Amino acid sequence: MIRWLLFAILFVILTLYGFQAVRTVTKQTWVYYLFFGIAILVVGNFIYQFAMASEGRVLTTGKSFAFGFLLAFMAFNMVLLPFLIGEDFIRGIIGLYDKFVTKNDTFYVPSRRKFVSQVALGLAAIPFSSLLYGMFQGKYNFRVLKYTLYYEDLPKAFDGYRITQISDIHSGSFDNREKVEYAVDLINEQNSDVLLFTGDMVNNKASEMLPWLETFGRLKAKDGKFSVLGNHDYGDYVDWNSPEEKAQNLKDLKVIQKDIGFDLLLNESRYIEKNGERIALVGVENWGKGGFIKVGDLGKAASQIQADDFKILMTHDPSHWEAKVLKDPYHYHLTLSGHTHGMQFGIEIPGWIKWSPAKWRYKQWAGIYTELGQHINVNRGFGYLGYPGRVGIWPEITVIELKKGSKSA
Repeated sequence: MIRWLLFAILFVILTLYGFQAVRTVTKQTWVYYLFFGIAILVVGNFIYQFAMASEGRVLTTGKSFAFGFLLAFMAFNMVLLPFLIGEDFIRGIIGLYDKFVTKNDTFYVPSRRKFVSQVALGLAAIPFSSLLYGMFQGKYNFRVLKYTLYYEDLPKAFDGYRITQISDIHSGSFDNREKVEYAVDLINEQNSDVLLFTGDMVNNKASEMLPWLETFGRLKAKDGKFSVLGNHDYGDYVDWNSPEEKAQNLKDLKVIQKDIGFDLLLNESRYIEKNGERIALVGVENWGKGGFIKVGDLGKAASQIQADDFKILMTHDPSHWEAKVLKDPYHYHLTLSGHTHGMQFGIEIPGWIKWSPAKWRYKQWAGIYTELGQHINVNRGFGYLGYPGRVGIWPEITVIELKKGSKSA
């Protein structure tokens, strides 16, 4: 209750300050009605969606869009706030100076300057339009990111071996079949040797994947398709009617993965062989810091491989890498993770800047990282969750080529 009260106070303050800027720029009353109409519609829809009975922490499409529109509206007003508060401070100082220094009889505060509000509104339009763009276009702005990694001990037969990684499908969020089918075709166009999926096929329930069986069943790779589970795949965010219903949901998801053609690794390993040589593929169940489910068992997963094998590890949550994987007696040459989505918001200009709020939560949040001679790639995700869009951190298809030797060679 206190949280809702604080939210209401913040929303009212932001809206009133936003209106101050609008009123300074225009005297058209219909614009005022439009501004307050949007405010009422946005907050009303948000309250309606989140006040409805739910099955737990399940984010429906309606809830996601309600959150997205509210976020865009509040971001617009939050950009205005420092300009208007700063201007209020200066106006107050001028009024006090005029009252006590120049000895005017009345306390006079200068009116707001139109120029300041115009600049503020112009800047506020940037995050507002970006968040709306992210909801309707950015979430399907798929990018193929390619990396080449060098290893001295890579088996010669695997020199030039290509891996396509996807992660965080979150099929329950999709609302555009044409865009998703385009992305599946784009994955196949990479013509990689193996396809690895690092978890979160659904948001909450296995049934979310049923409309997409044929689409994702078209995924192909020469040496097969392998997968692991992510935190959302276990159904932990649903208020199930019984433990048996929850267990059946996980069984159903495992069957769906098999039907699509994925070899689901549940704390298991597989060998991929080529010209008499082999590499080990290890897949663990979810293991994550910060309250996320921890059922990944690295020791069990690697029990059937050898210490000197070239090893690729699939683990959904990148926090597992630093907490457990790096210091494991076995040397995991390449770890593949997802989970963070890059927070679906940030700024990335290759060679210049790479920033997202995700960095405040995860040390490894997007792209390739190297420590102790081991690499991890954190995929930015295929789908989206929560905020129904992406801004600056686009949906990702990763292609990694393994090369024998050193980079300097």
